[in-house]
Amino acid sequence: MKLRLNPLASDICICIYAVVSLYLRFKLENETPISALNSVVIGVCFVVILWVLIKLKVLNPNWFGLFKTKKPRA
Repeated sequence: MKLRLNPLASDICICIYAVVSLYLRFKLENETPISALNSVVIGVCFVVILWVLIKLKVLNPNWFGLFKTKKPRA
């Protein structure tokens, strides 16, 4: 059985993940001297983790209903 979240739960998880990852990055950059390149690499790693979860269909974002979903033709 594959773990799949419904669209609303996926949207909420993505928003929480984005806020927490930004908070961690800002906190890390304030506490330690870190170069801009390292900051970019950390940001890309956070985005890649999110992208992989979407590609594996663990997260199924609906983007809070902002975009119309494709309806199959009968």
